[in-house]
Amino acid sequence: MTTSIKDVARLAGVSVATVSRVLGNGPVSPELRARVEAAIAGSGYRPNLSARRLRSQSSRTVGLIVSDICNPFFTAVSREVEDVAYREGMRVILCNTDENPDKEAIYLRLMQEERVSGVIFAATRETAARLDVSALGFPVVMIDRAGPASACDAVLLDNAAAAAQLVEHLLAQGYRSIGGLFGNTSSTGAERHAGFVAALSQAGLPVEARFVAPSAAAAEREVANWLRQPDAPRALIASNGLLLLGAVKAVRGAGVVVPEQLALAGFDNDSWTELTEPGMTVVEQPVAEIGQAAMGMLLERLRQPERPVRKVVLAGRLVPRGSSRRAGSA
Repeated sequence: MTTSIKDVARLAGVSVATVSRVLGNGPVSPELRARVEAAIAGSGYRPNLSARRLRSQSSRTVGLIVSDICNPFFTAVSREVEDVAYREGMRVILCNTDENPDKEAIYLRLMQEERVSGVIFAATRETAARLDVSALGFPVVMIDRAGPASACDAVLLDNAAAAAQLVEHLLAQGYRSIGGLFGNTSSTGAERHAGFVAALSQAGLPVEARFVAPSAAAAEREVANWLRQPDAPRALIASNGLLLLGAVKAVRGAGVVVPEQLALAGFDNDSWTELTEPGMTVVEQPVAEIGQAAMGMLLERLRQPERPVRKVVLAGRLVPRGSSRRAGSA
């Protein structure tokens, strides 16, 4: 038989209202709380969370909507968000959108139906441009991708500076023909492209860039085609870890030697980038800080709904490895 809240109240010798206050973290004396919690444990009572959300019009739940949970960057950020949420006694609903605006819209409606406390969101450019946070009924913290400047808290990498740093590193290694491969769905790819263009233009060099779907398979196809061109670049920057992985696959498939025939560099210090010979030069994103800061900002917004919108911009760290060393050097 299902144990009810009335059964818990009878076992504890208290009113149903007292049990409700304990379940809702309301004002109850330590003695009564201990009695009720003992009765809950002894009876095996499980609260009806859906009913409680309907009554309270809110929940201790956070929505986390990311573009690709298979991307190690989002896997790591999600872990940090969940760790902070757990310490705060909150649950996390994780949704994967595959960079699809239609799926993003579906999951935002789901968050409304679930009456989440707030959402941490890595949105496509299309969704970010039309996002009306005031109509959602919960606060939103953007991660990795910029949202409406006046409406959303955000935690971002300084994407333009990080891309420029990669270009400057390759220039210092003696490379002058540098291509760039960028994701075509998010503001992140656009911002990294802007930094790439700015650094090459400052050096007086031509800009050769291509945009693809942000997946390893798309990158592999594009780089394989690029390498067959007579004017293929001498060095290549990929704007995220999946694109860099696809580029490595294409290079190996074409029998191109790194860095003697093509230098490679990219983003995200995933474990494979160190293990793959000769080691990939990358900009490491502060994934732990991004996840923790995003969850912290959401908690602040829940405590102080009227505080000014805040954007945290973090710096990446260049990790130079063999893939970008000067050709012919030891």
